[in-house]
Amino acid sequence: MSERLDAQTIWPWRPWLMAAICALAGLIFNWLTDYTYSAELSPFRQAAATFVAIGTMAFVLTVELRRWKWALGFAIGWAAVIALVGWFTAGYNSQGEIFEWPFLSGVFAVLLAAPLFQTVRDEGAWRFPYERLHNHAWMDAVIGAASLFFTGISFLLAWLIAGLFDLIGIDLLKDLLQDEWFGWLLAGFAFGAAVGMLRERDALLTTLQRLVMVVFSVLAPVLAAALVLFLASLPFTGLDGLWNSVIPATPLLLVAGGGAVLLANAVIGNGKAERSPSPVLQWAAMALVATVLPLAIIAALSIGQRIGQYGWTPERIWGVIAVGVAIAYGAAAWWSVWRGRRDFDDALRPLQTKLAIGLCGLALFLALPIVDFGAISAQSQMARFAAGKVSAAEFDWRAMAFDFGPAGRARLREIARSGPPEQRRLASAALATKDRYAVEAEVEKAASAANLGTRLRVIPEGAAIPDNLRNAIAATRYCRVGPCVVTLVDERRAMIAGSVIKDDNVESAMLERDAKGAWSQDGHSRDVAKPPFRPNLVTAPVELRTVERKQLYIDGKPVGEAFE
Repeated sequence: MSERLDAQTIWPWRPWLMAAICALAGLIFNWLTDYTYSAELSPFRQAAATFVAIGTMAFVLTVELRRWKWALGFAIGWAAVIALVGWFTAGYNSQGEIFEWPFLSGVFAVLLAAPLFQTVRDEGAWRFPYERLHNHAWMDAVIGAASLFFTGISFLLAWLIAGLFDLIGIDLLKDLLQDEWFGWLLAGFAFGAAVGMLRERDALLTTLQRLVMVVFSVLAPVLAAALVLFLASLPFTGLDGLWNSVIPATPLLLVAGGGAVLLANAVIGNGKAERSPSPVLQWAAMALVATVLPLAIIAALSIGQRIGQYGWTPERIWGVIAVGVAIAYGAAAWWSVWRGRRDFDDALRPLQTKLAIGLCGLALFLALPIVDFGAISAQSQMARFAAGKVSAAEFDWRAMAFDFGPAGRARLREIARSGPPEQRRLASAALATKDRYAVEAEVEKAASAANLGTRLRVIPEGAAIPDNLRNAIAATRYCRVGPCVVTLVDERRAMIAGSVIKDDNVESAMLERDAKGAWSQDGHSRDVAKPPFRPNLVTAPVELRTVERKQLYIDGKPVGEAFE
């Protein structure tokens, strides 16, 4: 059996070594992510940057002088896994976005794996004593938060010094701070130095951890009372308020459950010796863990209702998984309370260790490209579309093009190839768009063009309009919610009028043709009259009038807007 580590070896050079490692990693990360907005960052460079970031963070947060090779292997292994996950997610959707749910799940798995690894390293074997595991989890969180705070303070100090020298004409430091490479260098140096200094000051770190736990434990009765009152009120208020709230119910309930777990663990500590002696805090901790299960069940009802109304999406699948994890923890907590009563924490601690290990494995599994949530979502949305539960105008073409991966785009190509004419136009517009945020505008433009025949009124009556002007009208918002009218002013100008919001006031805009024959909106919308003004644009008389206005002129030049 390997030697068990009960105390870490003093490492005086740790702060400087960690600072140097993180500073070098910051420079490499900046080089890998340095790109112009005209050229997308390749999946390979994103994966390489992920390898550097995850590997560096995992190493500096977990390394000790003894068995440092274990920490190096842990960091390189997880960095390689998350880099591969990042490479896959960056190539999953057409925009090359790495921050997809699987990537975030992989990062979460690393955060869970760190205290598990540190415990195994200290034990020298595959053992997870709760006190050591719980201590590492809290220490990592405190060190990470404190180091980020120190990094922020370092930047403020750097800008203060730069400002002082700038006053006397020396702007070197100010210019350096405005360069991205120097910013990453400074951030890495400050973060690494902070981690190293805190790791070498066990007494200070232990005091800081206890301070955080004391603060959290004081908040436990407040949250416990609020959650108990909330659950006790539901039989009288019903659940309709949750479903109709502006704030989504499911994430709010899950955050409340997570907060309950956090504060309860602050009260019960690493073991019976660290459990708060206060009966009020002990009862509060019991109430907190007991509320997790009902909160998770209500969250399950909430997300189930959303799925029934709108079908599956990757976000809702992840939400179901999160609800399942909350239900598992809540069930473990109820069993512990039934088993131990006020000593529920003795039964809960080993279950929390097993849940942490299982959650780490689940997060890693979900990060890997094994189950395609995009394909499940695309099939669900297409089934609702085919069943007529959602119209073509309301269908989420953007999600199909950018959120559901290759399966979503494959379904769009099927529609563009063999769907009804209107759907073919909308699917083609979604596929042709390179910017996810422009998909909605392109789809609305295609839908507007398809409806112009029934909504558009042309003045003079019966006048023909060229196709390029018709396309420009479809690109505006004036014909998307109701009737609209276009008045041909001359060969190069036309006025479009209509409501941009259903049943709202009528507005207008000028459409102008350039030298190449392309029509476009001049960018300024105008109220046709003082609100409220909602005429029937199908029958209301429309005419062009010459109107005299007064305007201030100085030295023969107009000043300001016309008045009267």
